[in-house]
Amino acid sequence: MSLTAQDLEKMQQQYPDYRMELVKGNIIVMSPSGYESDEVAAGMIAQLHNWVRPRKLGRVAASSAGFRLPNSDLRAPDASFVRAERLRRSPKSYAQLAPDLTVEVKSPSDDIEEIRQKIREFLALGTRVGILINPDDRIVEVYYPEKEALILRDGDILTVPELLPGWEVPVSDLWAPEFD
Repeated sequence: MSLTAQDLEKMQQQYPDYRMELVKGNIIVMSPSGYESDEVAAGMIAQLHNWVRPRKLGRVAASSAGFRLPNSDLRAPDASFVRAERLRRSPKSYAQLAPDLTVEVKSPSDDIEEIRQKIREFLALGTRVGILINPDDRIVEVYYPEKEALILRDGDILTVPELLPGWEVPVSDLWAPEFD
Protein backbone atom coordinates (compact mmCIF):
# COMPACT_ATOMS: atom_id res chain seq x y z
CA MET A 1 0.00 0.00 0.00
CA SER A 2 1.36 3.39 -1.00
CA LEU A 3 0.81 6.18 1.50
CA THR A 4 0.22 9.84 0.67
CA ALA A 5 1.11 13.23 2.12
CA GLN A 6 -2.36 13.29 3.70
CA ASP A 7 -1.58 10.00 5.47
CA LEU A 8 1.66 11.52 6.72
CA GLU A 9 -0.16 14.61 7.99
CA LYS A 10 -2.63 12.43 9.92
CA MET A 11 0.16 10.35 11.42
CA GLN A 12 2.11 13.50 12.30
CA GLN A 13 -0.96 14.82 14.17
CA GLN A 14 -1.15 11.59 16.15
CA TYR A 15 2.58 11.60 16.94
CA PRO A 16 3.64 15.26 17.00
CA ASP A 17 6.94 14.56 18.77
CA TYR A 18 8.28 12.47 15.88
CA ARG A 19 9.85 13.82 12.71
CA MET A 20 8.59 11.94 9.67
CA GLU A 21 9.13 11.95 5.93
CA LEU A 22 7.22 10.38 3.07
CA VAL A 23 9.58 8.55 0.72
CA LYS A 24 8.31 6.51 -2.24
CA GLY A 25 4.94 5.95 -0.55
CA ASN A 26 6.44 4.90 2.81
CA ILE A 27 6.47 6.90 6.01
CA ILE A 28 9.94 7.07 7.51
CA VAL A 29 10.21 7.96 11.21
CA MET A 30 13.38 9.94 11.80
CA SER A 31 15.27 9.21 14.99
CA PRO A 32 16.44 12.19 17.03
CA SER A 33 19.89 13.37 16.06
CA GLY A 34 22.76 13.41 18.47
CA TYR A 35 23.48 16.58 20.40
CA GLU A 36 26.66 17.36 18.45
CA SER A 37 25.06 16.92 15.03
CA ASP A 38 22.10 19.09 16.02
CA GLU A 39 24.45 21.77 17.33
CA VAL A 40 26.32 21.68 14.01
CA ALA A 41 23.01 21.95 12.11
CA ALA A 42 21.90 24.87 14.29
CA GLY A 43 25.21 26.61 13.62
CA MET A 44 24.82 26.11 9.88
CA ILE A 45 21.28 27.47 9.99
CA ALA A 46 22.56 30.52 11.90
CA GLN A 47 25.34 31.06 9.34
CA LEU A 48 22.85 30.88 6.47
CA HIS A 49 20.20 32.98 8.19
CA ASN A 50 22.65 35.71 9.19
CA TRP A 51 23.75 36.06 5.55
CA VAL A 52 20.41 35.60 3.79
CA ARG A 53 18.01 37.65 5.91
CA PRO A 54 19.66 41.09 5.80
CA ARG A 55 20.21 40.73 2.04
CA LYS A 56 16.65 39.49 1.45
CA LEU A 57 18.00 36.63 -0.66
CA GLY A 58 15.32 34.16 0.33
CA ARG A 59 14.27 31.83 3.12
CA VAL A 60 16.25 29.59 5.47
CA ALA A 61 14.52 26.77 7.34
CA ALA A 62 15.41 24.06 9.83
CA SER A 63 14.65 20.33 9.90
CA SER A 64 10.96 20.67 10.69
CA ALA A 65 10.18 22.45 7.41
CA GLY A 66 8.81 19.94 4.92
CA PHE A 67 9.08 20.10 1.15
CA ARG A 68 6.50 18.40 -1.05
CA LEU A 69 8.73 17.43 -3.94
CA PRO A 70 7.80 16.98 -7.62
CA ASN A 71 7.88 13.17 -7.21
CA SER A 72 5.24 13.39 -4.38
CA ASP A 73 7.77 12.65 -1.62
CA LEU A 74 7.66 14.86 1.43
CA ARG A 75 11.18 15.42 2.75
CA ALA A 76 12.78 17.65 5.37
CA PRO A 77 16.50 18.42 5.16
CA ASP A 78 18.38 19.48 8.29
CA ALA A 79 18.71 22.99 6.81
CA SER A 80 17.48 24.51 3.58
CA PHE A 81 17.51 27.70 1.55
CA VAL A 82 15.02 28.81 -1.10
CA ARG A 83 15.66 31.91 -3.23
CA ALA A 84 13.19 34.77 -2.67
CA GLU A 85 11.92 34.77 -6.26
CA ARG A 86 10.87 31.12 -5.89
CA LEU A 87 9.06 31.47 -2.55
CA ARG A 88 7.68 34.99 -2.11
CA ARG A 89 5.73 34.09 1.04
CA SER A 90 6.22 31.37 3.63
CA PRO A 91 3.60 28.66 3.17
CA LYS A 92 1.57 27.68 6.23
CA SER A 93 2.12 24.02 5.43
CA TYR A 94 4.74 22.40 3.19
CA ALA A 95 6.66 24.21 0.47
CA GLN A 96 5.62 22.80 -2.91
CA LEU A 97 9.10 22.73 -4.43
CA ALA A 98 12.63 21.46 -4.00
CA PRO A 99 14.84 23.87 -2.03
CA ASP A 100 17.70 25.54 -3.88
CA LEU A 101 20.11 24.41 -1.16
CA THR A 102 19.73 21.38 1.07
CA VAL A 103 22.01 20.62 4.01
CA GLU A 104 22.25 17.31 5.82
CA VAL A 105 24.32 16.76 8.98
CA LYS A 106 25.38 13.20 9.77
CA SER A 107 24.29 12.07 13.21
CA PRO A 108 25.67 8.98 15.00
CA SER A 109 22.73 6.79 13.91
CA ASP A 110 22.84 7.85 10.23
CA ASP A 111 24.17 5.74 7.39
CA ILE A 112 26.40 8.05 5.31
CA GLU A 113 25.39 6.42 2.01
CA GLU A 114 21.69 6.96 2.78
CA ILE A 115 22.37 10.65 3.41
CA ARG A 116 24.28 10.93 0.14
CA GLN A 117 21.39 9.26 -1.66
CA LYS A 118 18.91 11.69 -0.08
CA ILE A 119 21.00 14.62 -1.33
CA ARG A 120 21.22 13.08 -4.83
CA GLU A 121 17.42 12.69 -4.87
CA PHE A 122 17.00 16.36 -3.98
CA LEU A 123 19.41 17.30 -6.78
CA ALA A 124 17.51 15.15 -9.28
CA LEU A 125 14.30 16.98 -8.31
CA GLY A 126 15.62 20.51 -8.75
CA THR A 127 17.87 21.35 -5.82
CA ARG A 128 20.91 23.22 -7.11
CA VAL A 129 23.39 22.49 -4.29
CA GLY A 130 23.50 19.82 -1.59
CA ILE A 131 25.83 19.91 1.40
CA LEU A 132 26.65 16.96 3.64
CA ILE A 133 28.35 17.88 6.91
CA ASN A 134 30.07 14.97 8.65
CA PRO A 135 31.19 15.94 12.17
CA ASP A 136 32.64 12.45 12.79
CA ASP A 137 35.31 12.90 10.10
CA ARG A 138 35.28 16.74 10.02
CA ILE A 139 34.49 16.67 6.31
CA VAL A 140 32.03 18.66 4.22
CA GLU A 141 30.85 17.25 0.89
CA VAL A 142 29.33 19.71 -1.59
CA TYR A 143 27.13 18.23 -4.32
CA TYR A 144 26.00 19.69 -7.63
CA PRO A 145 23.83 17.99 -10.26
CA GLU A 146 25.84 15.67 -12.49
CA LYS A 147 29.22 16.49 -10.91
CA GLU A 148 31.55 14.77 -8.49
CA ALA A 149 31.25 15.92 -4.88
CA LEU A 150 33.67 18.59 -3.74
CA ILE A 151 35.36 17.49 -0.48
CA LEU A 152 36.28 20.18 2.05
CA ARG A 153 38.21 19.84 5.30
CA ASP A 154 39.49 22.06 8.09
CA GLY A 155 41.49 24.85 6.48
CA ASP A 156 39.08 25.05 3.50
CA ILE A 157 36.35 27.64 2.99
CA LEU A 158 32.76 26.64 2.22
CA THR A 159 31.13 28.85 -0.41
CA VAL A 160 28.01 28.59 -2.57
CA PRO A 161 28.54 31.51 -4.97
CA GLU A 162 25.74 30.57 -7.37
CA LEU A 163 23.16 30.95 -4.58
CA LEU A 164 24.84 33.02 -1.85
CA PRO A 165 27.30 35.47 -3.47
CA GLY A 166 30.00 36.53 -1.02
CA TRP A 167 29.03 34.00 1.69
CA GLU A 168 32.07 32.25 3.12
CA VAL A 169 32.37 29.93 6.11
CA PRO A 170 35.62 28.33 7.22
CA VAL A 171 34.97 24.61 7.53
CA SER A 172 36.61 24.62 10.96
CA ASP A 173 33.87 27.05 12.14
CA LEU A 174 31.16 24.44 11.47
CA TRP A 175 32.15 22.06 14.25
CA ALA A 176 30.84 22.11 17.80
CA PRO A 177 33.19 24.14 20.00
CA GLU A 178 35.17 22.55 22.78
CA PHE A 179 35.48 24.35 26.08
CA ASP A 180 38.58 23.08 27.84
